[in-house]
Amino acid sequence: MPAPDAVLATVWNALAGPWQDGTVLRALVEVALIGAVGGVLGCWIVLYGLSYGAESLAHALFPGLVAAALLGAPLLLGGAAGLVVAAVAVAAAGRIPRIGGDTAIAVVVTTMFGLGVLLALSPTSPPGVGGLLFGDVLGLSDADLLLGLGLAVLVLAALWLLHGRLLAVGFDRTSARSLGAAPAVVDTALLVMIALAILVAVQGLGNLLVVAVLIAPAATARLLARRVAPMMGLSAALAVAAGIAGLYLSYYANTAGGASIAGVMVALYLGVLAATSLRPRIVSGRG
Repeated sequence: MPAPDAVLATVWNALAGPWQDGTVLRALVEVALIGAVGGVLGCWIVLYGLSYGAESLAHALFPGLVAAALLGAPLLLGGAAGLVVAAVAVAAAGRIPRIGGDTAIAVVVTTMFGLGVLLALSPTSPPGVGGLLFGDVLGLSDADLLLGLGLAVLVLAALWLLHGRLLAVGFDRTSARSLGAAPAVVDTALLVMIALAILVAVQGLGNLLVVAVLIAPAATARLLARRVAPMMGLSAALAVAAGIAGLYLSYYANTAGGASIAGVMVALYLGVLAATSLRPRIVSGRG
């Protein structure tokens, strides 16, 4: 039977092993940034019912991101250009009498995402461009982290400044204007912040998985918290914890980092959902 010291040493080596690699340490910083931004912002996405809108934004950004990567331009610039093109296309399609607003959004977003996939998976594209689909949290540079940090600070600062207005519009749109919160302005600001958060997370998780960090931790926290502030704190903590667990899974199971993180987040939500669904039955059975 192994000695307790040997067991503790083995456990410690297993826990500390991944962080001895500078690549994994950079991934940890990115996971912390993604978790902080996605956890807090995701609460507003869930409360405002914007889950589909967040996914649509991610897909609309994609061809701009790919074009920026191909041209060597900043991803922020490419993502912004993709959003502008998508907004103009949605507005133009929505003016056609036989096409409704939801149909216009679906057609435009699907078309733009398909265009981005064609560009990313083209044989003439550089090898790293395809990574925008699934991300490469272990391949981030110091410059990527600095850009992500800047965008994360910007989004969190904006959320702090707009907290009261977001509350007013989210819980009573009809009376929000009398409190100095214009619903159209607040909605637009929230969409802009979602776009910036996607730019923070897309290099680590990729376009197909980025929505997981914006939705899953917040949806999990909503099952456990009744007030907005505790929900945000819990959501950010769950996002960071799930990100770290995903890095461990990726390191020891040799799986893709972004997919591992997204998988842990979704599994956590399903586990909490099952537990909270069973709890009333257990309580009623005891009664």
